Amino acid sequence: MSGTTLLINLAGSIALLLWGTQMISSALLRGFGTQLRQWLGQHLNNRWMALLSGIAITGVLQSSTAVSLMASSFTATGTLGLAPALAVMLGANIGSTLVVQLLSVDISILTPLVLLAGFIVFRLRDDSRFESLGCALIGLGLMLLALRMLGSTLGEVEGTPVFAALMRGLDGDLLIALLAAALLTWLCHSSVAVVLLVASLAATGLLSSVTAMALVLGINIGGALPSLLNADSSVARRLPLGNLLVRLCGAAALLPCLPWIAQSAPVAALDASLQVVYLHSLFNLVLALLFIGLTGPMATLLSRLLPEPPRDVDPGMPHYLDEAGLAVANIGLSNAAREALRLADMLSLMLDRVLRLFQASTPAGADEVRRIDQSLDLLSAAIRAYLADIGQDGISDQDADRAQEILLFVINLEHAGDILSSSLTQLAARRLRRGEQFSVFELDCIEPLHQAVVDSLSLAITVFLREDLANAHQLVNRKELVRRLEADASREHFRSLREDRTAWAESGDIFQRVLRDYRRVHHHIAALAYPALERAGERDLDNAELGDVLLDNPLSINPTAQERARCAS
Repeated sequence: MSGTTLLINLAGSIALLLWGTQMISSALLRGFGTQLRQWLGQHLNNRWMALLSGIAITGVLQSSTAVSLMASSFTATGTLGLAPALAVMLGANIGSTLVVQLLSVDISILTPLVLLAGFIVFRLRDDSRFESLGCALIGLGLMLLALRMLGSTLGEVEGTPVFAALMRGLDGDLLIALLAAALLTWLCHSSVAVVLLVASLAATGLLSSVTAMALVLGINIGGALPSLLNADSSVARRLPLGNLLVRLCGAAALLPCLPWIAQSAPVAALDASLQVVYLHSLFNLVLALLFIGLTGPMATLLSRLLPEPPRDVDPGMPHYLDEAGLAVANIGLSNAAREALRLADMLSLMLDRVLRLFQASTPAGADEVRRIDQSLDLLSAAIRAYLADIGQDGISDQDADRAQEILLFVINLEHAGDILSSSLTQLAARRLRRGEQFSVFELDCIEPLHQAVVDSLSLAITVFLREDLANAHQLVNRKELVRRLEADASREHFRSLREDRTAWAESGDIFQRVLRDYRRVHHHIAALAYPALERAGERDLDNAELGDVLLDNPLSINPTAQERARCAS
C-alpha cells in the first residue's frame, strides 16, 4: 500500500474517531443536557463532590472538552462559582483518562453489538430521549470501529520509511515532542483520540518510552487549549486558563524526570501502550489531589488576572449570550433566561418611572421611559435571534418547550413595555401639555392598580424561574383582582364626573385610558403563567384566552391543530 493511501486511511480513522466522540457528546447534551445541568447545580457545593461530578459527567459525555465548555459558560453567567468549577475540571481530566483506559482494552466484539443496539434504540422515536440515546450508542460504536481501523492502518504505517523517519526525528527531543503533541491535540479537539493514537504508536515500537511520555504531557496541555481559545470574554476564559495553568505546572515538573521514570523497574516492566495510558491517568490524578485544596486561591488569582470588563453603556446590549451556548442547548437556554430576567428588571424600572410621571409629569421623565423601552426592544430582539440559533442540529422536546417559554416571556414583556412607552407615557405627556396634573382622586385609583401589576410581575418571574404551580394559579387569579380594581376606579370616576359638571371631558378620557392600559399590561404579565400550567396538565387555553394570546403574540406560541380547530369553532 502506498504512503498516500496509508495517510488517507489514517486521517479517515482519526476523523471517524472524532466524529463518534462528537456524536456521543452532542446526543447526550441534546437529550439529557438539562438534567445534567440541574444535577451539577445541586451537587457542586463541596469541592470533593464537584471533583466526583466532573469525573461522572465526563464519563457520560466521553469528552472533557464538552464539560469544559459547559462549566465555562456556567462561570461566565454566574451560575457556577469559579472555585467549584476548577474542581469540576480536575475531575473532568480524570474522567477523560478513564475513557482512555476503557477504549484501550480489546473489546472489538462489542462494536457490532453497540451499533445494532444504537440503531434499535434510535428507531424508538416516540420519545426524543430514545433518539438521543440511540445516537450516543451509534457514536460509541463508530469510535470502537475507528479504533480497529486505526490499529490496522498503523500496523502498515510502521513499515514505511517516511513515517519511521518522522518518529525518529521526535525521538529524544522531549520539548519538540511535547509541543507537537499539544498542537495535534488542539487541532483534533480531543485528548482521548490523540492518547489512543500515541498508545498505538508506542505499541508498534516506533516511539521510545521517554518520547511517548513526553507526547502524553503535550496532549494534556493541548487538551486545555480549545476551551480557552473558544471563550469570547475575559470571564469565560478564567476557567480554561486555570485548567491550562494546572497542566503546565504538572508538565514542567514532570518533563525533566521522564528519563528516570522510563528506566524505573515498575514502568519498564509494563507494555509500551500501557505506559502511555497509565501515565496519562496518574498525571491527572496526582494533579487533582495536589490542586483540589488550592481551588479557592486559584479562583482569586484568575479573577485578578482576568477582571470583568465594564458593562456596555447601553443596557440593551446582551451580557450573557455567548456563542458557546449555541452548540449546547441547555447552556444557551440558561443564557437566554438570564437575559430575559434583565428584561423583567427593565420593565419593573419602566413601571416605576411611569408612576412617577403620573405623580409629577416632566418631559425628562417621559424621555427616560422611552430610552428604557428602546433598550428593552434591543435586548428582546437579541434574545429572540439567539433562541433561533440554539441547537441547529436539533434539541430535545424538553429544551424546545423551554425555548418556547422563554420566547413567550420575552415577547410578552416587550409588548407590556410598548404599552408603557407608547400609550401610558403619551397620556401623561398630554396632561403635561395641557398644564394639568393627575388629581389626588385619580392617583388614589391608579396606585393600587399599579401595585397590583408590580406584584404580578414578581409572581411571573417566580413562575418563569421555578415553574411554581401555586404561584402560577395565583397569577392567573389576579386577573380578576385587576379587573375589579379597574371597574371600581372607573365607576367612582364617572360618579365624580356627575357630581362635578365642570370637569373636562378629555381629562376623563385620559384617566379611563390609563386604567385600560394598566389592565392590558397585566394581561401580558398574567399570560406568563400558562406555560407552567399547561406543562403540568392542569390547564388548557380556552377559546378566549387562545385568541388573546394569538392576537397579542403572533410569534410566541405554536398552537396545536386541536387548539386551532377549537378556536375556529
